Amino acid sequence: MQSVETVLLLVVLATVVATFARRLSIPAPSLLVVAGVVVGLFPGVPEIRATPELVSLVVLPPLIYAAGEEMPWRDLRAVWRPVTVLAVGLVLASAAAVGLVAALVAPLPASMAFVLGAVLASTDPVAVSALGRRLSLPPRIQVLVQAESLFNDATSLVLFRLAVSAALAGGALSLTSVGGEFLLLAGGGLIVGLVVAGGIWLIRRRTVDPVLETVIALVSPYSAYVLAETLGGSGVTAVVVCSVVLGAQTPKITTAHIRLQIDAVYGTVIFILESAVFGLIGLQLPYLVRGLAGSDPGWPWQALVITAALIVIRFLWVFPLGWIMQLRRGNRRLNWRTSTVVSWAGARGVVPLAAVLSIPLFTDTGEPVPQRDLVLALATTVIVITLVAQGFTLAPLVKRAGIARTPADARREQDLANVRLAEAGLAHLEQLYDLDAAPRAVLDRLRQALLARIDHGDAEEEPPGSSSAAVYKKVRREVLAVEMAELTRLFDDGDIDDSTRRRLQRTLDLEDARLNDDP
Repeated sequence: MQSVETVLLLVVLATVVATFARRLSIPAPSLLVVAGVVVGLFPGVPEIRATPELVSLVVLPPLIYAAGEEMPWRDLRAVWRPVTVLAVGLVLASAAAVGLVAALVAPLPASMAFVLGAVLASTDPVAVSALGRRLSLPPRIQVLVQAESLFNDATSLVLFRLAVSAALAGGALSLTSVGGEFLLLAGGGLIVGLVVAGGIWLIRRRTVDPVLETVIALVSPYSAYVLAETLGGSGVTAVVVCSVVLGAQTPKITTAHIRLQIDAVYGTVIFILESAVFGLIGLQLPYLVRGLAGSDPGWPWQALVITAALIVIRFLWVFPLGWIMQLRRGNRRLNWRTSTVVSWAGARGVVPLAAVLSIPLFTDTGEPVPQRDLVLALATTVIVITLVAQGFTLAPLVKRAGIARTPADARREQDLANVRLAEAGLAHLEQLYDLDAAPRAVLDRLRQALLARIDHGDAEEEPPGSSSAAVYKKVRREVLAVEMAELTRLFDDGDIDDSTRRRLQRTLDLEDARLNDDP
């Protein structure tokens, strides 16, 4: 990035485009990429040179961390087998297929073709999460796609480092050195992620200051990433592990007020980073195209062929996997709708961009890396194609396949869960009635509000009188704690999905915060 003006341009562009995207029901990442390409073609627009430090160190850690925190342990355990097959097997197959195709259709040496394959081998958690927020996928499919995008990044980046090392060393790598490098990157990232998560957990469970909690949440992904990279491990792996572990513990180590503040601050930060980086991808492409002008006029069709290879290998891998999963459940018929959606949900994005930008300029012998500019242009073009083509068509495909959850289904699940929470609260009030633990007027007011929630779905509670305000707040907090415990039980038992749990938890958090704010 060359100037403050360029940064402001990205922020303004992202804000305007995101606003129109919501009104038009279009995925913001896809529209931002298109807008970035269009703006980049205007005369007088400064050339955008994204540095690897900007993308991999500043932007990438918090975006991956936010995606990992959304991953519930319960759902992750249910899909770990297909996720492992996709995150390891499909990454290796994609890297090999793209490397072979790139070597055949583009003027790339075999080593750089394999580097390009490793760059594009994995789906992107930032892109998949951003696109998936507006899709009403069944919980199992949503978690499968998001978990794959998280964990396959760790695999592809380890593979990318090995490919770059081989390219810089002229292919002189032994099997022992490759295995040692893999263990160091993957194992080091895993260990660092667990250690950082444990340290942050110990700090946050003893912290009650919302401002300090917010700062800790903001620096957590950077801590995991920088420490892992410093020790020679994979920073992305460390951030993924740290975010998934801490995400499962957040409701237990934070208060309602802290959760609300962190969500507000983190949501703003993620919006700015996410929007700016997708705009940056689009703005980067015209600059790369100008750099290739006259040197390789065939790069557009080469990028299209490589994109097609990525899509085909994904379909060829996902459909047999889906069929095997159906057979394990005793169903011999292939659910082509689910397999088609999972196959098409393979957009590339921020992680491949960060990887390709980090390719060194010179080999170990001091010579320029061959065809680095072409690899960068091909990778960026493929990223733009997948974000636009799959981003614009994924939602219609989900609707056409008929697997999306309807708004009525989501409301029905939330209403039923809300009734269960109110019933748990009423059971607690009955115990207080029996024990005469609070004035009956206070208990009657709370009981009426809970009964109204059961009858009508929601109801405003009458504000208590000043004489009973303290007792009312105390009892209401007890009821909220009971409702929160019931909400956790409903989720753990599989009665509600994670999106319903998060919506109801936010409702309870807002009520708890209102009690603290009332005089």
